[in-house]
Amino acid sequence: MRHISFDFNKAMGSLSQEAFMSYEQPVAEALHKLHKGTGRGNDFLGWVHLPSSISDSDLDEIVETAVKLRKACEVVVVVGIGGSYLGARAVIDANLNIFDAYETKRTSPAVVYAGQNIGEDYIYELMEYLQNKEFGIINISKSGTTTEPAIAFRLLKQLLESKVGKEEARDRIVAVTDAKKGALRKLADQEGYKTFIIPDNVGGRFSVLTPVGLLPIAVAGCNIHKLVAGAKEMEGMTSDKVPFIENMAAQYAAARNELYKQGKKIELLVNYNPKLHYFNEWWKQLYGESEGKEHKGIFPAAVDFSTDLHSMGQWIQEGERTIFETVVSVEKSKHTVEIPFDKANLDGLNFLAGMRVDEVNKMAELGTQIAHVDGEVPNMRVSVPELNEFYLGEMIYFFEKACGISGYLLDINPFDQPGVEAYKKNMFALLDKPGFEEESKAIKARI
Repeated sequence: MRHISFDFNKAMGSLSQEAFMSYEQPVAEALHKLHKGTGRGNDFLGWVHLPSSISDSDLDEIVETAVKLRKACEVVVVVGIGGSYLGARAVIDANLNIFDAYETKRTSPAVVYAGQNIGEDYIYELMEYLQNKEFGIINISKSGTTTEPAIAFRLLKQLLESKVGKEEARDRIVAVTDAKKGALRKLADQEGYKTFIIPDNVGGRFSVLTPVGLLPIAVAGCNIHKLVAGAKEMEGMTSDKVPFIENMAAQYAAARNELYKQGKKIELLVNYNPKLHYFNEWWKQLYGESEGKEHKGIFPAAVDFSTDLHSMGQWIQEGERTIFETVVSVEKSKHTVEIPFDKANLDGLNFLAGMRVDEVNKMAELGTQIAHVDGEVPNMRVSVPELNEFYLGEMIYFFEKACGISGYLLDINPFDQPGVEAYKKNMFALLDKPGFEEESKAIKARI
């Protein structure tokens, strides 16, 4: 069986073997903390052994609910923000046909998203789109009171009930929430919604392999059994029993932290397949929210090549040398498209006639790597045999495990996000939320 792999040889101009191997003991200690629960944030380590703890019956229940939604709905709206939607969207977009969204005759419901912003035009246009559609809602929130998804769910629930009545709406709404507490749990119990539990010990950005991600992924028609199987395989490949020189998550964490120590403050996650755009977005939250604390942390950015070579390429090639790249390289595309011969050859492309588009893309990738390494941008590479559920599961767990290790190497708590609350407090004060009277007076005196 093939697996994803990690290669950091093109970063070795910046990484000496001695410096790299000096991480063997610190990484072992970080892995020990993750597996034994002895480090900071140890109440949020449920993701570490999650893949191997998910049973077939757990997955079957999720699939059963997904099938019901698929039969009843033309569209399913996933309501959530941050980790409550990015993981699902990453897998769905990577695995399914990009242009299915434009199909009128579909075999699976269209999966669309709400609650990830407070854009009035966005929610208006979404509601207009849903007016003449049979739709359902998956509402994902631990508390049920996070502003963005709570506004979206209030509006969409009202729309759905006005279209089909409260009883039918009840069968088309699924709540993924806390087991016992919170506004959404209370509402789900009152209304009789089907519910799935967000584990207390799994934070949002690590939750894609819980019902948070698995239910929307199953609704979209993806195979969640294979997704979990891939993650389970990577759990074994990156355990604390695997030596440093064989543990790809350990090596990635070590390499990026040594580059950071050398002044490489920005990591670019690069893909050459547009289907991975939202995987990039998921990765940005995973690393940004985990590492950006105590005035520490690599800034996680992402680019889609070759598209962004025509906008960001100049800066990457010749800008300030504070960056390194991690390229996610998909070895085999799903489809074959050959470039045709053209008699007039006005575009001068007949030298490519008969060649597959992916061959050109691979040469763009190789040429860019050489250029960027020559331009003193260290390059690392995650090779993926092909885009399917199994390898996406491997990638998800690989990046999660490396993130946990990296956080402990930085000596921070990788599993909290205190800085996220700052904008919320200010927003509530400006909106005169009950209970924020003193904050309202203080902030309004400043503006």
